[in-house]
Amino acid sequence: MNSLSFILQYLTKPRTVGAILPSSKYLAAKMIQSIDFENAECIAEYGPGTGVFTEKILQRRKPGTVVLLFERNAEFCDMLSKKYAGEADFFIINDSAASIGEHMQKHGINGADYVVSGLPFASLPPAVSQSILEQTKRWLKQGGGFITFQYTLLRKDFIAQFFPEISVKRELRNVPPAYVFLCRE
Repeated sequence: MNSLSFILQYLTKPRTVGAILPSSKYLAAKMIQSIDFENAECIAEYGPGTGVFTEKILQRRKPGTVVLLFERNAEFCDMLSKKYAGEADFFIINDSAASIGEHMQKHGINGADYVVSGLPFASLPPAVSQSILEQTKRWLKQGGGFITFQYTLLRKDFIAQFFPEISVKRELRNVPPAYVFLCRE
């Protein structure tokens, strides 16, 4: 998917496509730098879009690590299915991230070690954000990490209701610049 197609998705679905351009490789690197790939058995990703973070996760995961993608945009799901056809232990789910528990159970997984999120919490309805964060907390393994990025710090306090330990890093080499939150209980 080229940048023009991505912009079109943003213009037609601004509440579910949180940026006008895909995330940069610099933001992707910062998003995954806290993941312990050697010990992770399951990594979930919310809102993968065109797969910028997905690509980095798949490059670094060890064999047998399950990766679940939750993407509501059907066009992005189709593109990801083609791009990653044949990947083992890899599932693209065209559903809300709030349904993580249902899909974990379906695949016989007892929890995620890490959840990487590209969801635009600042533009999602508060009830949707709350449901997603409640379910994420419930299905994140003890000691696991919820990693998300936001373009502002406006939703940090809201996220802290679910994950009181949040470290923040800034990535200026992204359009627009972004904050990366590593969240733990």
